[in-house]
Amino acid sequence: MADETELGRRLAELAESAKGRAVPIAAYRVRARGNQRLRRRRTALATVVASLAAALVAAGLALAGSARVPEPAAVTPVPTPSPFVRPSPAPGEEYASELGYVYGAVAEGDTVRVTVQQLRGVIQGTASPTGVVHTLTLPRATLVEARRLSGGRPADLQLGQLIGRLADGPRWMFRIDYDSEGRVESLREAG
Repeated sequence: MADETELGRRLAELAESAKGRAVPIAAYRVRARGNQRLRRRRTALATVVASLAAALVAAGLALAGSARVPEPAAVTPVPTPSPFVRPSPAPGEEYASELGYVYGAVAEGDTVRVTVQQLRGVIQGTASPTGVVHTLTLPRATLVEARRLSGGRPADLQLGQLIGRLADGPRWMFRIDYDSEGRVESLREAG
């Protein structure tokens, strides 16, 4: 117990000696510090709440966006009509012909489907495309008059024999002969 009274006495002396030197904080400063701490706490709380709300909104949008199924188009797209018009023979002629690159040959049973890139004509050894590209499905037995395709000698071949050579891109130029009903009668190698 003697220690407690000794300690109390020393504390009292220390407090007495500090009274003359220490200036107490003014009441308005104490209130200002308290208000500042309160504002910081409220700002921190508001920031946390805003961040949490933004995260929830982002998660909701992500989930809602991934669950959407695209709506079907209001109008079904209609393919544009091909600018290709089958040539018809002039009066007194038996056939009409079209000049074009024939390529992309694909066998489909007893028929061969080919792509034709229409050409204007050969001027000084060069043909110019018209911009019209169409496909034809022809019987394998369609007559083909070939020269370069047959090794440099003129020969009559069937389209089915040339599928491998005509499968590549536009390389072989032909005159395609149409009868008066628009059917392909033969292909003649041109150029």
